[in-house]
Amino acid sequence: MNNMTAAAGSRQQNDERLLFWFAVGLSAVIATGFCFLLWSLNHRDQTAETPLDALPSAQPVVFQPDHPRRLVDFSLNDQTGRAVTQTDLAGKFLVVDFLFTSCSLTCPVVNSHMAQIQLLTTNQPDVKLVSLTVDPRDDTVAVLAKYGERFGADANRWLFLTGDKTELYNLIGTTFLAQDTNDAFTYMPGNFAHTERIVLVDPQGNVRADFDGLNDNVASAVTAEIARLRK
Repeated sequence: MNNMTAAAGSRQQNDERLLFWFAVGLSAVIATGFCFLLWSLNHRDQTAETPLDALPSAQPVVFQPDHPRRLVDFSLNDQTGRAVTQTDLAGKFLVVDFLFTSCSLTCPVVNSHMAQIQLLTTNQPDVKLVSLTVDPRDDTVAVLAKYGERFGADANRWLFLTGDKTELYNLIGTTFLAQDTNDAFTYMPGNFAHTERIVLVDPQGNVRADFDGLNDNVASAVTAEIARLRK
C-alpha cells in the first residue's frame, strides 16, 4: 500500500512539474509575442510619425522629365457630392495628399499643412488642393465633409475625393504612390507606401514633385515650387 501511495505521489509530482514547466513555456511564448507586437507597432509609428524637428529639409523631390507620371482619368465625388473628373481639374496646379479619416497619426499633421497651403494660395485661382482617401468604404461624402470642416477646407478650392475603391486605387497607384506589400503590420488601407507625401501636379497633368508632408516648412516649399513652375 505504501509503495502504491508513494508511486501515486511521485506521478502527481511529475504531473505538477510538467504542468509548471508547460505554464512557464507558454508564458514565455506569450511574452515574446507581445514584445514583438509592441516592437512592430512602435517601429511602425516611429516610421509614420517622425518628430518634425528630426525631418529632413522640406525641399521637394523633383521628378525628372524622362520619367514622367501623368494624372490618369478618373471620376470621383468630392465632399459636397459633386462628381469630379480629370477634365474638371485640367489647367490647374494640383496639390495632392492622401488620408483616411480614422488616422490619428500622420494624417492630421499633413492636412494641417494642407490648410496652410490653402491659406498661402488664397488669391491663386490656378491652384486646387486634392485629398484622396485610401479608405473609401468608411470615408463617405458626409464623413469627408465633416473632416474637411475640421481643417477649414473651402469646398471650391480643396476637394476631398472618395468613390469606387478600384477607381481610387488605380488613380493613387498609377499616378502617385506604390503599394507596399512587405509590411505585415501595416495599418494603411490599400498598403500604399509614403502616404505622408504631398504631391504637386502641373496644369498639364504631369507629376512634377513630391514633398515630405510632415515637415513643418512644407507649405512654403510647395508654394515656392508652384511659383517657380509658373515662370
